[in-house]
Amino acid sequence: MSHTAHIPSHRKPRRSASKLALRAGVAGGVLGTIAVAGAAGPANAEPVTETIEMPTLGSLEAGAGLASAVAASAEASQQEALDQSLQTQENLALQKAAKDARTAKAEADRKAEAERAEKARAKAEQERKDAAARASRDSVRTQLTSTGDDSSDSTGGSSTNEQTQAPSGSAAAIVAFARAQVGDAYVTGGTGPNSWDCSGLVQAAYRQAGIDLPRISYQQSSMGTSVSLSNLQPGDILYWGSRSGSYHVAIYVGGGKYVGAQNSSTGVVERSLDWDMPSGAVRIL
Repeated sequence: MSHTAHIPSHRKPRRSASKLALRAGVAGGVLGTIAVAGAAGPANAEPVTETIEMPTLGSLEAGAGLASAVAASAEASQQEALDQSLQTQENLALQKAAKDARTAKAEADRKAEAERAEKARAKAEQERKDAAARASRDSVRTQLTSTGDDSSDSTGGSSTNEQTQAPSGSAAAIVAFARAQVGDAYVTGGTGPNSWDCSGLVQAAYRQAGIDLPRISYQQSSMGTSVSLSNLQPGDILYWGSRSGSYHVAIYVGGGKYVGAQNSSTGVVERSLDWDMPSGAVRIL
């Protein structure tokens, strides 16, 4: 019997028969080895009676299970950290996309509002110009009517001699050229042949008389001497708008008519002054 057998608290839980047999075999082998070693020693050596307890299969299995559990826990923690990182990145991306969308919408709204304001301003400016042009034409019509009434002779005819006289000299060349282009197309920036804009036609007509005019309508109407619409002569330049800011010009050809490149719908036409009363006239000849 072992010298510790009398201590009850040192007893271990009952084990299965297979584990007890294995442990007994291991212990027996160890004890046998110790006994042989003792027999080979000095004759007066005391016999060894200490018991050595070897690790059991249960403890080994428990250690392996613990290691596996620790590894599984570490892997789970790593996966959870990865998931959280991905979720954080996804949330940041969504927030950035939402912010960019709000910024883009605000910029689009600003541009749209600016375009609406510019269109409204341009429309108001055009309406103002149209109203001024109408008022100017009405004023000229009133003046012509008043002048015509005052200058009529006893037979009721006009006293203006030019209406019955044919143009001559440079004026005749200008008028003849302008009338020869009636029916041609109107093209913005056109300087002929066969297509004109208003100032291009006037410039080309005056070139027939050896006179070089500027290219732009307001420059042409700024030249020469201002004349009354009641005292026109063939070859005079008619203008619409203000003299220094005219937007259209034509050539007076006599008989109360003018020739001009009107627009893309009509082209070059010969019209009565009453069809579209000009704002004023200048004489260059």
